[in-house]
Amino acid sequence: MGERERGAAPLVRFMRWMALRGGRRRVRGLLYPITLYFLLAASGPRRASRAYLGRVFGRPARLVEIARHIHCFSATILDRVYFLSGRAEALEIQWHGVEHLEALRERGQGALLIGAHLGSFEALRAPGVRWGQVRVLMYPQHNRVVSELLDALNPEVAASVIPLGGFDSLLRVRETVDEGGFVGILGDRVAQSDKQLPVRFLGGEAVFPAGPMILAATLGVPAYLVFGLYRGGARYDLIVEPFTDGTRVPRAGREHWVREQLAQYVARLEHHVRAAPYNWFNFYDFWNDFTKGRPVRGRIDGAAEHVGVGRDTG
Repeated sequence: MGERERGAAPLVRFMRWMALRGGRRRVRGLLYPITLYFLLAASGPRRASRAYLGRVFGRPARLVEIARHIHCFSATILDRVYFLSGRAEALEIQWHGVEHLEALRERGQGALLIGAHLGSFEALRAPGVRWGQVRVLMYPQHNRVVSELLDALNPEVAASVIPLGGFDSLLRVRETVDEGGFVGILGDRVAQSDKQLPVRFLGGEAVFPAGPMILAATLGVPAYLVFGLYRGGARYDLIVEPFTDGTRVPRAGREHWVREQLAQYVARLEHHVRAAPYNWFNFYDFWNDFTKGRPVRGRIDGAAEHVGVGRDTG
């Protein structure tokens, strides 16, 4: 996982440098040579894009479609700089379902926001920081590029990150939601220490982390799905969907509940992926990488594994 993140480091640093020194319209013109470079030079991501798009389209992906996929990714990296640095006024953002979060805020009730590597999560997080109530769970050691970008662009956003795997991670999540805040987590990429479950996705079995669902079951707070879909140009659709109602799930029935909710999450993810196929940014063999050479961890035990406190050792 860390190697994949570090592989994107030169692009992220270059995009940051360009974005902060030129206007968005001028800088966007450079996305085309960047796309061409990665299309020709990055064979691994190119193969992964071809395989993924082939699943979405039900036919072999064309080279121009792979290029469009890479271009979409590059465009969201560029806009990530503007979102995080408070310069998003040039972007056209349409909210869908934000009334759910506004109602929670009015009641002073916290919630989980479960997203994916689909579009731009920063499009949802940056406005939340101004509300003073959004924190994000992630593995800093597996997201060094993102962490570096946050630290450089917006220390306030960087300070809002709750590191997964910390001894006090669960406590900090609990405190945030008890104070009426939102905690965001991405649900479509696993780390080696995660509890993992196989789920049918885009016609094949893939492995997803069970952690977000365990977190929802353990805390007993509402969970919402959130996706920031890039629509081209300067346009984003920020989508909020109710997911779980906040019922605390007893340990005895937790494994069944987690499997059921994870399947529903993946179904909604597939819906949005098919509607916006160039927005999904997992540029590796998503269907095989985490099942080669070792068993899938499918047992759901305990309340702390989802934040890396009680990691498997076997």
